[in-house]
Amino acid sequence: MNSKGQLIDLSTPKVMGILNITPNSFFDGGKYKNENELLERVYKMLTEGATFVDVGAYSSKPNAEFVSEEEEISRIIPVVTLLQKHFPDILLSIDTFRAGVAKICIENGAAIINDISTGKLDDKMLETIAKYQVPYIMMHMKGTPQTMQSLTQYDNMVKEMLFYFSERIAAARALGINDLIVDPGFGFAKTLEQNYELMQKLELFQMIELPLLIGISRKSMIYKALDVNAEMALNGTTVLNTIALTKGAKILRVHDVKEAVECVKLYNKMIEA
Repeated sequence: MNSKGQLIDLSTPKVMGILNITPNSFFDGGKYKNENELLERVYKMLTEGATFVDVGAYSSKPNAEFVSEEEEISRIIPVVTLLQKHFPDILLSIDTFRAGVAKICIENGAAIINDISTGKLDDKMLETIAKYQVPYIMMHMKGTPQTMQSLTQYDNMVKEMLFYFSERIAAARALGINDLIVDPGFGFAKTLEQNYELMQKLELFQMIELPLLIGISRKSMIYKALDVNAEMALNGTTVLNTIALTKGAKILRVHDVKEAVECVKLYNKMIEA
């Protein structure tokens, strides 16, 4: 994967740290009160071994409130410029489904676009990615964050997801987009049981022959299954991240970088043996 002129070797799995700057994110919303706290958080992620930092200014949790494009830009651009200034080599991923947000972030130094809708919520997104040739993370979802939890009906979930990705990948390739990453979208238009069916069958997504990103960090599929809360879901996250690695995951998107890096190190030890 080519990111800002750097070749990132995903044959060894990498870790992406999550930086939510939304006031209402399910786990760390509203946590950073000032620039110093934000910089300390990012410094910690980078020193613990994060290859990428994913910044989001629009919460995509179920039933999340709508945020205007202007509001999203006003939240995210100061953070992008701040992080570029303090960490010039940082590989910033931008969690947005809006082409306008993607464009201004790339022009301010962002390296990757992480789109929960694979261009379906903004018909200018794919052409924007093609123009700037940044790596593009395509996630499976039905509907919008506001409607997705009512759209969990599937005849054959994995088969339908594979068809969805083949269609979206073909649309991206037709525009000349080179670096694509696939995210099956745990928790997006999927019930608790469907999330575990997806984890059980995760290796089937290797047939797409693109790097697989897994984002299950502290999600309700973990804390509801364990009858705890998001704060208590780190151990469950580590367990499922480890399973995901054995099934072909190449990027772990997490709140807790140190623990995810340890998963990767131990997984690599097993592979080397």
